[in-house]
Amino acid sequence: MLAFLIQRVLQAIFVMFVVALIAFSLFHYVGDPVLNMLGQEATEADRAALRAQLGLDQPVVVQFWQFIVNAAQFEFGISYRSARSVSDLILERLPATLELAIISAIFAVVMGIVLGIYTAIQRGNWLSKFIMTASLIGVSLPTFLIGILLIYVFAVELGWLPAFGRGQVVDLGWWNTGLLTGSGLRSLILPAITLGLFQLTLIMRLVRAEMLEVLRTDYIKFARARGLSKRVVNLRHALKNTLIPVITIIGLQLGTIIAFAIITETVFQWPGVGALFITAVRFVDVPVMAAYLMMIALVFVVINLVVDLLYYAVDPRLRVQGGAK
Repeated sequence: MLAFLIQRVLQAIFVMFVVALIAFSLFHYVGDPVLNMLGQEATEADRAALRAQLGLDQPVVVQFWQFIVNAAQFEFGISYRSARSVSDLILERLPATLELAIISAIFAVVMGIVLGIYTAIQRGNWLSKFIMTASLIGVSLPTFLIGILLIYVFAVELGWLPAFGRGQVVDLGWWNTGLLTGSGLRSLILPAITLGLFQLTLIMRLVRAEMLEVLRTDYIKFARARGLSKRVVNLRHALKNTLIPVITIIGLQLGTIIAFAIITETVFQWPGVGALFITAVRFVDVPVMAAYLMMIALVFVVINLVVDLLYYAVDPRLRVQGGAK
């Protein structure tokens, strides 16, 4: 177990190093930070003074090392556009993105597993066939189009839910949340469904396929021959072995939800980190772009590490192989 953990941690560190190198390259190949901060009318002396203040007069290796040290402390400098700390900007927007991602992930995982089990067990049922047909919508349609359709139906035509914004939020000091207000909860419904629908259909189809394969195995037939009830066979024996390969996909999809919340936040004008990144791209705000890239990479690395450990804990074959080595 310890060797497995060390190997995965070293891989994670290497990935973050490569991502840091890419993010650092943005400062050198995407615009001139001194020119962006001082403008065209600054004198050469002003530019030289700012370069020295930012450490841009140092060798590239020294700059890269300083970038890594600062990134490890969650420091990414000053935003070119707003002249504020990038860390403060991200921390202001992070609660909105995390709440949207967490609710979307819960919706996708719970509904995906439940519908996947149902469509596998009741595969000849008309409702099961309807669910599988309807799931093609979540797989085929792009996220922005699903969001626009939901806005048109539930916000414009029916008027049940708000079309944009986060609604009223409660400031808890270190966190601002919309989960404690009625308007915040209502504003969260459409973006959460939009963001989680693709992951839901993917998880549902994977669970169904794995469940059908497990139900055909000999030990499931033997469990039925012993007279065990369908509920025990399906939920205790079949589902446990079905979820082993599903864990990896679910972990990857949770990272995808956070990474690709950009589209949903743009459609619904959700004040999250994704919307901040879109604004940064528009104004070539390199520090914000670099910080976002590092943050998303860290999310994927941590989730993959957790998934690997869960997979190791759930699948006894990995433990046996690890012990054999």
